[in-house]
Amino acid sequence: MGEVVGPRLYSCCNCRNHVALHDDVISKAFQSWLEALKIKSLHLASEKKEETKIGRHGRAFLFSHAMNVTVGPKEDRNLITGLHTVADVYCCDCHEVLGWKYERAYEETQKYKEGKFILEKSRIVKENW
Repeated sequence: MGEVVGPRLYSCCNCRNHVALHDDVISKAFQSWLEALKIKSLHLASEKKEETKIGRHGRAFLFSHAMNVTVGPKEDRNLITGLHTVADVYCCDCHEVLGWKYERAYEETQKYKEGKFILEKSRIVKENW
């Protein structure tokens, strides 16, 4: 069997465009914000409807960097860890929504997330593992 050459990375589940390096994973213990809202039992009907449409659910990884992605417009979201300004992140090839980028955290304990990326596990696949 041949040896894998090159870095371990993650790709878009839809088109296999490389979107992140495994070395840039900060945490695998995140949940997408809709799942967090369900756990917290918040009933935000309009946001649930919108986010369900683009598949926001399940586990997610926090990355220090992402590549070959497009960052959408900024918006405030009340996440389980407080209010954040985030921007959805799309694959630059197929435009699949992959997660979001933390632009601003309003709570001091969450400032470490600023500039970092959440990529949903269901939206990415492993390459070179």
